[in-house]
Amino acid sequence: MAEDTKRKTSPGEFVRQVRSETSKVVWPTRDETIRTAIFVFIMMVILSLFFLGVDTVFNAIVRFLLTLA
Repeated sequence: MAEDTKRKTSPGEFVRQVRSETSKVVWPTRDETIRTAIFVFIMMVILSLFFLGVDTVFNAIVRFLLTLA
C-alpha cells in the first residue's frame, strides 16, 4: 500500500531536482583537497607500517608454533 501513495517523478522533474541538490553542495577548495590528500597519504603510511608490524609478529608466532609440532 505504501508504494501506491508514492508520486511518480517525470524525467524533467528529476533533472531539475538533481540540479537543485547539486547547487547546494559545498565543494572543497584546492587547499582543502591537497591538505586532505596529504593527510590520507600519511595515515596510509602509518597504518601500513602498523599492519606490517602486526603481520610480522603473527608470522613469528606461527613459525614458532609450527616448530613445536
